[in-house]
Amino acid sequence: MAITLDSLRLGSGRKPPRLLVYGVAGIGKTTLGTQAPRPVILQTEESEVEIPTFGLLRSHAEVMEALAALRREPHDFETVVLDSLDWLEPMIWEHTARLHKQPDIEAFGYGKGYLAALDQWRAVLDGLAALREERGMAVILIAHCEVKRFDSPETDPYDRYQIKLQARASALVQEHVDAVLFANWRVSTVKTEVGFRKQVVRGVSGGDRLLHTTERPAFLAKNRFGLPETIPLAWSELAARIPYYAHHPAAPAAT
Repeated sequence: MAITLDSLRLGSGRKPPRLLVYGVAGIGKTTLGTQAPRPVILQTEESEVEIPTFGLLRSHAEVMEALAALRREPHDFETVVLDSLDWLEPMIWEHTARLHKQPDIEAFGYGKGYLAALDQWRAVLDGLAALREERGMAVILIAHCEVKRFDSPETDPYDRYQIKLQARASALVQEHVDAVLFANWRVSTVKTEVGFRKQVVRGVSGGDRLLHTTERPAFLAKNRFGLPETIPLAWSELAARIPYYAHHPAAPAAT
């Protein structure tokens, strides 16, 4: 088809969202995903969920088989949740090493194994994209976090929360999602006198669970929806601010 000015159109903002939710352990990342409309979960780590699941997927091949089943077989699922990316990563490394007849990912040398592994990451991301484009499914990716040094070109290096993935894989996944959301407890600081005119600053965690949507020195985050910088960690709060769900109200849950 020839491309002309008649081909121009306005973006509708009505495609299902692609979300990456990462954060500290036990805060409720998986629960958030299971509260999305009509979810099905691809489990690469053990967790107790009360939604449809393929069971524990133990290899890259099993993950790809599950994605293919969701793509070709009849179903009414509206959301695919992958939990978690960092447990999927060793499966991708193992698969990559086997394809290249190497004993493990480090045997490639000089980071070449992690570069080769990106092809298998792309296969997973392409499978998820097909579910979104062909089956109209939203995508929610779950990951843990780690504190790593960030080498800023503008300041001295500093520590911050980042996605618990190899750097190249993390960058690739971030390119494929509409939002990277960091889940953490609300944290405040208090100063305590310890004598001799000295003070100790301690972090105090409150009971509030938050989703951070915009990058800050302490953590990585982004979004394409114009979300507030911080919102409560609850599906109702998040969905209310994503245009797709305003245009496609959730169907009643199956009974």
